[in-house]
Amino acid sequence: MTEKGTAVQVAKEPTTLKPFAPDFFERAQSIFEAISRRAYEIFEGHGQFGHDLEDWFQAERELLHPVHVQLSETGDAVEIKAEVPGFSEKELSINVEPTRLVITGKRETKKEETKGKVIYSETCADEIMRVIELPAEVETEKVTATLKSGILELSLPKATKTKSVRVEPKAA
Repeated sequence: MTEKGTAVQVAKEPTTLKPFAPDFFERAQSIFEAISRRAYEIFEGHGQFGHDLEDWFQAERELLHPVHVQLSETGDAVEIKAEVPGFSEKELSINVEPTRLVITGKRETKKEETKGKVIYSETCADEIMRVIELPAEVETEKVTATLKSGILELSLPKATKTKSVRVEPKAA
């Protein structure tokens, strides 16, 4: 699967990320619509008002693979490790804003034909989406990411604080 705007490379050396991939909003809208449809199907199944949020969360769990993260902060950077097993660098999209990080991914799976009767089968969602509010403002053009063994590691340097300076007007 090839997509424009892929922002991650294999862990040979860190890569600078771009603020937003052009297809980010389309992908987010597509995920939102799929979750909405599934949440409505769940609601129709039991037909009880007042469980909208529960229905929504169940739809999310069914359609999106959870992305477990570890976030740590140092004096000059925010470090994030995210579990994205089975996803390649071409299937991931990372979008960075000064105070927010969005990790999305979509992979294609091949259906295998089996002989005989299937007794037990487990499947995993083929899409991920995780929005992380950052504890500090970061410099988006200096963010680096590496992907190795299903772990996405991000280094987000903190934005430098500008000092305010008092300016005295001079008499003319």
